[in-house]
Amino acid sequence: MLYIWDVEKIIKDTLEEHKLSINYEFNNELAAPMSYNVSTNTIKFNYLQMNGYQAKVNFKLKETEENIALILLYHEIGYYLDFKKHRHDLRILMYEDEEVQQELLAEIEENAWEQGRKLIPDDLKESYDQLREIDQQFQNGQ
Repeated sequence: MLYIWDVEKIIKDTLEEHKLSINYEFNNELAAPMSYNVSTNTIKFNYLQMNGYQAKVNFKLKETEENIALILLYHEIGYYLDFKKHRHDLRILMYEDEEVQQELLAEIEENAWEQGRKLIPDDLKESYDQLREIDQQFQNGQ
């Protein structure tokens, strides 16, 4: 089981390694293991959600808890990199019809996985790709 300080160390060390200026904080109300907020430039994490997620994926993905947290972190860093590269018009998420909203969300999600994959260490790329597939299955309700 990972604790708050374990996750904070993983995030801090990784951001320092890549010289990324992203804030991070624990949020026990977060409904996901991790998320990136472009407005505040903050990665938020809920270690309870993270441990639950790890338990769900560990039967399909044989990685340490630390490596799963690292993979999730690189995915969130992918959002940061995508938003730096593409200035998505987020007003679409408030004012457009649902189909257009879903298209934008799918594009952002795809870009985040691709951007995160560019930075993840080579020894975790295969697991990163596997978690991406597992996560997609979760999103599709499988």
